[in-house]
Amino acid sequence: MPEDLSDADAQFREWMCENLQRAAAHFGLDLAGEPRLGWMDRSISALAGRGEERFWLRVVSENKQWIDGAFWTGNLDANVLTGLAKPRVLDVFEWEEYRQQRAEVLTLLPGSPCSRTDALREPIDLPDAWWAELRRTIDAVACTPTNRVNADQELVSKRIRQRFGDAMIPVVSQWETVHGDLHWANLMGPAFGLLDWEWWGRGPAGTDAATLLCYSLLVPEMVERVRSVFGDVLESESGRIAQLYVASRLFRRMDKGDHPDLAAVLSTHVETLT
Repeated sequence: MPEDLSDADAQFREWMCENLQRAAAHFGLDLAGEPRLGWMDRSISALAGRGEERFWLRVVSENKQWIDGAFWTGNLDANVLTGLAKPRVLDVFEWEEYRQQRAEVLTLLPGSPCSRTDALREPIDLPDAWWAELRRTIDAVACTPTNRVNADQELVSKRIRQRFGDAMIPVVSQWETVHGDLHWANLMGPAFGLLDWEWWGRGPAGTDAATLLCYSLLVPEMVERVRSVFGDVLESESGRIAQLYVASRLFRRMDKGDHPDLAAVLSTHVETLT
């Protein structure tokens, strides 16, 4: 995020900090770490405690017209996914003040995020067991039944054709349940863990592998590692469509100023898919 903030941006960040403090007071928690702002400052999180216990406290803020989407309850809904290294939502509190706020108390995972940004920009040394657990997790999620939707055929076709032209015929033949936001800032190490389940739901098969691959493109050796773990998925026709869909989403993010250094390598990668 840019260092030079407008007065409005600075005021919004201050207000988000106040929201975090309000949530902590509601749950009877003491903030124990530096707050972290999420994408576009729409969320704020921090380590929090109660006596010897430690939790992760997160507050998300949205305009009311957007809170009917599945993302709003995604983290809580993901409590149905058991036996995986992921946070569990313990408590929820919502209130309205200008916008709708939702606070969640989550269990704390060990370790730290693999990257401070979604896109990886330098190699990271992760053990084979970490990669094996990543693949097991994505496979377990894929076969989990749910009515939640991450992306449907209409959205996939729209995004791909908007970016790559109407000549594209992106018919998704295989669907599965996906995490939906598998980037490096959502992955924990050195012990495996996967954060941020807002967007999980049914989507094109291969969405998660495609997402991680695209966010790895600036580090060729990590691209090879992702391919070694998810090669069967990425090399399939479903995987090709998923990669085009993920690329179209990333280009939309770039249009808003995100990850400008990823544009060239992503364009080169797309050429191999069309």
